[in-house]
Amino acid sequence: MSKRIVLTTFGSLGDLHPYMAIAVELKQRGHNVAIATSEIYREKVETENIKFYPIRPDLPNENTEEARLAVKQVMNLKTGTEYVFRQLILPYLQDTYNDLMQAVDGADLVITHPLSFSGALLVQKIGIGWVSVVLSPISLLSAYDSSVLSTALGVISFNGLPPFINQLLFKLAKLSIHSWGEPIQQFRKQLGLPPAKDPFFTDQNSPDLILALFSSVFAQPQIDWKKQICITGFPFYDRQTEEISPELLKFIEAGSPPIVFTLGSAAVNDAGNFYVESAIAAKQLGCRAVLLIGKDDRNQLPKNLLSADIVAFNYAPYSKIFSYASVIVHQGGIGTTAEALRSGRPMLVMPYSHDQPDNAARAERLGVARIIQRSNYQAIAVASELKQLLNEPKYAQQAALVGQQIRAENGVKVACDRIEAYLSK
Repeated sequence: MSKRIVLTTFGSLGDLHPYMAIAVELKQRGHNVAIATSEIYREKVETENIKFYPIRPDLPNENTEEARLAVKQVMNLKTGTEYVFRQLILPYLQDTYNDLMQAVDGADLVITHPLSFSGALLVQKIGIGWVSVVLSPISLLSAYDSSVLSTALGVISFNGLPPFINQLLFKLAKLSIHSWGEPIQQFRKQLGLPPAKDPFFTDQNSPDLILALFSSVFAQPQIDWKKQICITGFPFYDRQTEEISPELLKFIEAGSPPIVFTLGSAAVNDAGNFYVESAIAAKQLGCRAVLLIGKDDRNQLPKNLLSADIVAFNYAPYSKIFSYASVIVHQGGIGTTAEALRSGRPMLVMPYSHDQPDNAARAERLGVARIIQRSNYQAIAVASELKQLLNEPKYAQQAALVGQQIRAENGVKVACDRIEAYLSK
């Protein structure tokens, strides 16, 4: 039986695309599907003939000074997460709630995003069906897992610590951000809802079904996870009409596999010296390279760094270009990491903030990646790391094995099957 389903998300393309993949599949299965997200994504959503609802806060259009300043704040290693919560999202709780209320009118189910605090409040208030989503393993803190947190003190690794120590540290970490949730508590009171015990973790997730939209190859289920958590595999959004440009394809086919350098859809607006140092490193190694520099004019490279072997393009679909690479160098966002894993190519990760340090550490533990800190991203160090990835066969061999495992999964199907099973209860 057809159901009306509203998916709500917030953030970069890495936050949008998994929801797009699930929405397209649900629509193909006969459901009435809508996506509620920032206005800047309207065209992307409506291109798939999916109903779109704009919800605040509005994200600034890319390649504007406003967007650049916001991205710089968001990507700060120590304060980025606090900025996202306390500046970008929580001041607009009521606006988002009001917008989303219009979108869910007559809906049977709402599927929320980890940052959809208003969505969690709305479903609790009106009693509608609710499935929540986590996009990366760091959202499911486990005392038995080797998590890496980006905090005000810097990056903290819990690798190798006893579970009881991890439990204590997680409690302290949650306590340190407790005050951030005051706007949520105030709005809950306004709505007549009881106070949240844990507004950023427990109360943010559905008590019935939590979809973990990543691969069990990337993160295994833990004994202290909630019983309603289902690992689906990565839900890849493959747009069949999107192809590599003829100019880029011609370059790829003209020689050996290039190193591909990219910073995703958000960090690319705070690239700093990434592309200059990348081009110099590729030149030092005598390797061909493709630099995906986005639309930010600050990322344009001096002509002396470009050549017949080193080229720059604004964009190329990861699902198509990564498979041509020798090594992929990226920022560690979950969407980029998933595509790199699927491609079966080794990677060098330069994480910024949020889930990126943890994603990088997991890829490294899988044996498919090496990590370089942003503060150390200079051509000599980059070339040294790339030389190991290129010359030590273990990286390519393990990456190929992991890629085969990831490609054998069908995250979209598993997610939609679980959604339909929930709706049929």
